[in-house]
Amino acid sequence: MTTSKKKLLLPDTMARPGWELARSRADVDAVPFSPTAPNPEFRRLLHDAEGVALTSTPLSAADVEAATRLRAVGRIGVGYDAVDVAALNRRGIPLMTCGTDNSPTVAEYALFMMLSLTKGPMMDALPRQGRWHERYNVLPTELMNKTLLIVGFGRIGTRIAKRCLGMDMGVEVYDPYVPAEAVRAAGCKPVADLDAALPRADFVTLHCPKTKETANMFDAARIAKMKPGARLINTARGGIVDEAALYGALAAGKLAGAGIDVFSPEPPLTDNPLFTLKNVIVAPHMAGNSRESLERKSLTVVRNLLSVLDGAPRTEYVVNPEALKKQ
Repeated sequence: MTTSKKKLLLPDTMARPGWELARSRADVDAVPFSPTAPNPEFRRLLHDAEGVALTSTPLSAADVEAATRLRAVGRIGVGYDAVDVAALNRRGIPLMTCGTDNSPTVAEYALFMMLSLTKGPMMDALPRQGRWHERYNVLPTELMNKTLLIVGFGRIGTRIAKRCLGMDMGVEVYDPYVPAEAVRAAGCKPVADLDAALPRADFVTLHCPKTKETANMFDAARIAKMKPGARLINTARGGIVDEAALYGALAAGKLAGAGIDVFSPEPPLTDNPLFTLKNVIVAPHMAGNSRESLERKSLTVVRNLLSVLDGAPRTEYVVNPEALKKQ
C-alpha cells in the first residue's frame, strides 16, 4: 500500500538549506514555483498543495478557496500585507512567519544607512577622481551623542537600539504597545507623544508594521515637526511615509537626508523624484535579506509548514492562532 506524499509548494528562489530539508522527507513532494508566475499558473499548482511558502506572491481569498487541500501557509519573512488572513481563518489554516530570522539583518541595514548618510559617499569619489583637495568641503558628522528616535520597538527596533547605544547615541522609543518599563530596561527613553519627540531627534528610524494606524504616519504635517537637519530611515513598509512630502522636505533642505528601502508602490516608478536627490540612499526592499538571513528563513518556513502537516504546529510562529482552534 502506497501513501500519497504531502505536497509543499515552494518558491524556486528559496535558499538551498530549505530545499534540502524539504527533500530529505520521504513523505514530502517539494514542488517549485516562480514567485513571478502569472496567477493562473500559481493557482493551478496551489490546487492540491497542503502547504505553500510565499515571498512576494500575494494570496487572495480566491486563491485560498481554490486550494482545496491547503493546510498551512508560510511567509519567508515577517510581513503578510498581501495575504488574506480572514480567508485563511475561515478555513482554519494557520499563517506562519519567520520570527526573528531577518531582524539582525534589518537592524544592520538601518545602521548602515545612518552611517552612510553621515559619512557620505563622496569621500570614496574624491581620491578616485583626483579631487583630494576638496576633502574639507563637506565634512562627515558623527553618530556619537546624537539622538535617535525609534518608532516601533519589536524584533527589529530592539536590535537597532542595542547597536546605536553601542555607538554612544541617546535612544528614544515611541511604541504605544510596549510598556515604558520595558523600554527603560533596554537602556532607552520611552516617549508617549511622537510629535513632541520629533523636534529632538537627529535620526528617526521606522520599525513598525503597516496598519490603518501607521499608514501615512509620516505625512507632510508630521515631517514638518522633525528637527531641521534630521535624517529619516524607513526599512519598514512603503506607505508609512508620504514620499512626496519627504521629497519636499529634503529638496528644501529641511531634512539632511533619508534612507529608503521600501516604497509605495513596489517596484517604484523609475522617475520617482527621490531618486534625483544626492542626500537620499535607496534600496530595493532588501534590508532584511542577506545570505545568512535567507538561509535561516528557508529552514524556518519549511519547518513551520512541516510542523502543521505533522500535527504539531510551531505556535510561536503563527500570526492567526484563531485558525488553529478550527483544526
